[in-house]
Amino acid sequence: MRIRALNTSASQSTWSQRFESALHPAIARFNASISFDIQLIEYDLIGSQAHAKMLAHCGILSAEDGEQLVAGLEQIRQEYRQGTFQPGIEAEDVHFAVERRLTELVGDVGKKLHTARSRNDQVGTDTRLYLRDQIHQIRTHLLAFQRVLLAQATTHVETLIPGYTHLQRAQPLSLAHHLLAYVEMAQRDWERLGDVAKRVNISPLGCGALAGTTFPIDRHYSAELLGFDQVYANSLDGVSDRDFAVEFLAAASLILVHLSRLSEEVILWASEEFAFVTLKDSCSTGSSIMPQKKNPDVPELVRGKTGRVFGHLQAMLVTLKGLPLAYNKDLQEDKEGLFDAVMTVKGCLEAMTILLEEGLEFRPTRLNAAVAEDFSNATDVADYLAAKGIPFREAYNLVGQVVKTSLAAGKLLKDLSLDEWQTLHPAFDSDIYAAIAPRQVVAARNSYGGTGFAQVRQALQRADERLQSAENES
Repeated sequence: MRIRALNTSASQSTWSQRFESALHPAIARFNASISFDIQLIEYDLIGSQAHAKMLAHCGILSAEDGEQLVAGLEQIRQEYRQGTFQPGIEAEDVHFAVERRLTELVGDVGKKLHTARSRNDQVGTDTRLYLRDQIHQIRTHLLAFQRVLLAQATTHVETLIPGYTHLQRAQPLSLAHHLLAYVEMAQRDWERLGDVAKRVNISPLGCGALAGTTFPIDRHYSAELLGFDQVYANSLDGVSDRDFAVEFLAAASLILVHLSRLSEEVILWASEEFAFVTLKDSCSTGSSIMPQKKNPDVPELVRGKTGRVFGHLQAMLVTLKGLPLAYNKDLQEDKEGLFDAVMTVKGCLEAMTILLEEGLEFRPTRLNAAVAEDFSNATDVADYLAAKGIPFREAYNLVGQVVKTSLAAGKLLKDLSLDEWQTLHPAFDSDIYAAIAPRQVVAARNSYGGTGFAQVRQALQRADERLQSAENES
């Protein structure tokens, strides 16, 4: 049987002599992932260096071969950073691009790098190394976001703000208490990503295409070199698992949920109807035809970009739901959404941090006045009566009548005379005015986790200590 000469064309050289001809150019473009998985190159080089060291450590390659491979991979890293290594569509993906360039640099030794390894476990390793690094960066962004929220909260402990349920005035709050709610959300996000990182930090390297390898490799050695906590116990699972990506996208979606909720509030607060904040020029834009306008672009963009990350989560779930074991080409679709979600989360966190730090200014006079313009102290009237021995439900119904009477008279509760109060119920006395003053209404809610000023100061201290601990951990 006559063996065909090796075809060295770009489209053909990747594959074994099982193939008679090259890919159709359009299919080659469709099949290629180099345009986006080039983002993994640094991680591919790190993983490949660890693999080469492991092969030499196990005696599968000579020490000299291992050293040549590691040095060649390092040279590729420098070439990429300097911009002289820029593989195109002919490389198909980042892994082949690196291997081809390595062979150009070190000769036939470069062809030994793929010993005891498949692209399936290779790409899984690269993706985990990438995501582990990105999770660390996002957690750092979350700490900065919390720090700015905490700074604003510390300034505004005694600034009041209307609290809402159903977007209706409910009860007055300390503005610091309101901002601390977002500190708590961000803390859960930080902790959640830390939990996801545990399942990201498992090495699939050495799982091969799906069944492991016949070579006497040491998977734990390469995992240790790469800083993985453990290795996959099942080779099929190792090459096909993308649970970690789904978990990350779910955690990323929750980060954007929290940022979007805050964005919506900032958008409302910046409107003339609320006028709780003033937007600074550094974080807002104008209208092309209405010169008086100042638009809250940052929170609007964050609110809008949230849907992108939600979409990537849904796309990942749909991609995975019908895949038989083990690897399928569908899994190439895991990367673009993942990369975009990482970029979107980091960008939104950075933008919102800048907005809170230097792009808006709260208006304490307006905020403090706002809580005196409504009936959000009605619950405190009921509490006042309950403290005098009147059953709360009876007091509740009575206060409903008080509000109704006040509305009919065009008055707020603070404007009722003592005679009017006592006509409604003899238990009312002159101390009712102090009890329903907005500042007292806030201060009185001193239960743990409440908006009372004393509680808020304690919450600020706890949050600061927790944040310092997290910052030191990072």
